[in-house]
Amino acid sequence: MFTGIIEELGMVVAIDELGDLNPDFARLAIRAATVTADAAHGDSISVNGVCLTVVDNADGVFTADVMGESLRRSTLGALRPGSAVNLERAATVATRLGGHIVQGHVDGVGQILSREAGDQWETVTFALPEGLGRYVVEKGSITVDGISLTVMAVTDDTFSVGLIPTTLKLTTLGAKGVGERVNLEVDIMAKYVEKLLGKAGQA
Repeated sequence: MFTGIIEELGMVVAIDELGDLNPDFARLAIRAATVTADAAHGDSISVNGVCLTVVDNADGVFTADVMGESLRRSTLGALRPGSAVNLERAATVATRLGGHIVQGHVDGVGQILSREAGDQWETVTFALPEGLGRYVVEKGSITVDGISLTVMAVTDDTFSVGLIPTTLKLTTLGAKGVGERVNLEVDIMAKYVEKLLGKAGQA
């Protein structure tokens, strides 16, 4: 479990395909100072909102394996050496829940539709993949590339957030342009409520 509070920007230094039979099964090598300080084999690290498991950690670089399913259903498949990535270590029982409960399970890939600069923040609007709009509400939480954000406005197929200077400076959203794709994770509580209400209606 994560909180959506990004600890640092890492950099992809290598991407290796593993095995002739699984050409879409990749191993990422990511350079980072903070999350590698205490990372051990088997630990979970969120990479652009995708929960990955540490394979090795040495000299400030950790590696993690990514299955083809994750490569296809997230933006990880588009990463290249030199790509910046948002990183967060898994939460502990002592972690402050500064964001919201984030699983690191991507529900869909969205796209940046517009960016509008304000005096103290920037408003960014994203396209929502089909079927996710029902889980997004105004003033609710959503995870974008691993970042916990508050929804300012929402339609059936779009939502907007306000990015403060810290978020623009310390995450990948500060550099992404219109048309670029992002990983989205909706609030897990909304999905549980939907399922429970559906079952109640059938009882």
